[in-house]
Amino acid sequence: MASHLPEWGRPKGTSLTTFKEKKMKTKRFAVLLFVAVFAVLVVAGCTPQTERIPTAALPAGKAWAEGKEIFFVHTEASDSGVAEKLTSMMKSPVIFVPSLAKMPADALAQVYVFTNGVAGKGPFGFQSDVFPNPPGTDGYSPLRNINAVTWADPAKARELKAVAEVMAAKDAGEVTIEQPGIVVNMPFVVWDGGKR
Repeated sequence: MASHLPEWGRPKGTSLTTFKEKKMKTKRFAVLLFVAVFAVLVVAGCTPQTERIPTAALPAGKAWAEGKEIFFVHTEASDSGVAEKLTSMMKSPVIFVPSLAKMPADALAQVYVFTNGVAGKGPFGFQSDVFPNPPGTDGYSPLRNINAVTWADPAKARELKAVAEVMAAKDAGEVTIEQPGIVVNMPFVVWDGGKR
């Protein structure tokens, strides 16, 4: 009598044997799938994990080197006032390191910072800095001796993008350049042909 009762879940017109075979195949597939997923998880858990190297984001300043746009960071300065000014400007700590001012001249490269002239994002609110010696050239150093560039007539100022242009303006009497003896660590992060 029990063989005449319908089996719950079996589609009509399907023999009991065919239905049981399909049900058994579905169970086998589910078991195999579970074993495969479990094996992948076990292998992944046993595989040695490479250690992630921590990274830090620093705000980069835009400047010019040999007429090309570059980006750099300020990390330390030999003058406490400059360190405070750069910290405020970049919204990132620039550490005061007075011993940077004692670095030998051959360990330093130059940077030209504008005290007046064309408005911009430089530290005094004027045009971006101009760097000689980008990475990959003779004389590159992230340690930069500050050269303060002042236009004789700010109304005649124009944006300068290369040290040759700065020197030509100096030779023409358009700008004066002073070296206050301040050193800032200013490594490039993006430059023509490279990046960190």
